Amino acid sequence: WTAVALFIFLICCQVPVFGSRPSKTSDPFYWMRVVLASNKGTLMELGISPLVTANLVMELLAGIGILAVNNNNPAERAQFEGAQKVAALSIALVEATAYVSSGVYGNVADIGMFMCAIIVFQLLLATVVCILLDELLQKGWGLGAGSTLFIATNICDTIIWKSFSPTTINTGRGTEFEGAIIAFFHLLVTRSDKSRALREAFYRPQMPNLVNLLATIFVFLIVVFFQGFHVDLATVRTNSTAPSEPFQIKLFYTSNMPIILQTSIISNFNFFSQLIFRRFRTNYLVGLLGTWEEREYSSSGQMYPVGGLAYYITPPQAFSEMLTDPIHALFYITFVLVTCALFSKVWITINKTGPRDMAQKLMAEGKRLRQYRNSEDEIAIALNRYIPVAAGFGGLCIGALTILADFLGAIGSGTGILLAVTMIHQYYEVLQREGQELGLGFMKKKYV
Repeated sequence: WTAVALFIFLICCQVPVFGSRPSKTSDPFYWMRVVLASNKGTLMELGISPLVTANLVMELLAGIGILAVNNNNPAERAQFEGAQKVAALSIALVEATAYVSSGVYGNVADIGMFMCAIIVFQLLLATVVCILLDELLQKGWGLGAGSTLFIATNICDTIIWKSFSPTTINTGRGTEFEGAIIAFFHLLVTRSDKSRALREAFYRPQMPNLVNLLATIFVFLIVVFFQGFHVDLATVRTNSTAPSEPFQIKLFYTSNMPIILQTSIISNFNFFSQLIFRRFRTNYLVGLLGTWEEREYSSSGQMYPVGGLAYYITPPQAFSEMLTDPIHALFYITFVLVTCALFSKVWITINKTGPRDMAQKLMAEGKRLRQYRNSEDEIAIALNRYIPVAAGFGGLCIGALTILADFLGAIGSGTGILLAVTMIHQYYEVLQREGQELGLGFMKKKYV
């Protein structure tokens, strides 16, 4: 079922939106398409953005007490999940309407109101498909969650495509292949000056190059290395002498949630900032939110932030931009580090994974920490020494790795690579648990 869900998603990523008349217009989701599992001009135009945004908003409202939800009550949990789906469809409706009215699919007057409604309906239907596929996997018919699977697949697809793409582009220096590896061999064969060909293959601007590919591999290895950092707290069963699985606190305690939260907020902010700027360019307040313009080398009409808040929360496009505008670089670094650390610490409260919550979970499982008495308060005090630190420092590390990948020019963006590695690691852990349940000895862990 996991393969079936992925196949349906990939098909939707290739089916174009019926009735659209694509024009040379800027893509509001340009910055976040990789991590939102969306594909421009297709049924998956919005990707999983409505689903992720709705889930985060609802979890936030429940975490801070605005919505009272008892997760132990099946009826209340079902109502809460239903409300999440309704919120996702509402967000999809708003985003689809904004997309169509902004002229992304062509001039509204030329398309006609009826066809505009058909386009909005198609995008809503695609969101329903995403919700159903995610529900299919989360209910136990597949591995992991649909959103996790779609994001990881989209990021890996982008990396492979930009490494081996056979598409040719005329850059003014002659015809070149888009794929970094294919371009490397093509330049070596066709250029008489081999040293210049090597320089172009490693450093060619505005197109994937070997430095980008090497940076991607380097960041992958670093993230995998950090995934192994954890503290194991020995546990014992209160009513048995059998070996018990240790309570593991990872450095990335909240996994990739800090960067998902930040990505969701930034993507929605840039989305509406760009749409508002296109209609009210001279408004002062709109300019404070973000000023956008088309770059000279852009052939698709893509707009880039050049001022306002949108500019400062968007990573510099190259290392040279950091030198020419150090304030932008410093603001972006500070923004990412602070928000990732804060989101990580807030998430343990929202998601009920704080010290007190985990102490209650251990007690419910009939376990306790080996060096502490069978008391919820003592276990919570012990876990409080580790969990908040792991959440805050782990979020800080995630932000730092994202910045490193962005500044090195890694393919798929720093956010995308971080999400891909953490999600692939999550799938490895899921397969390991499935292997233990099936009795596969080579996938079992040993506990003493």
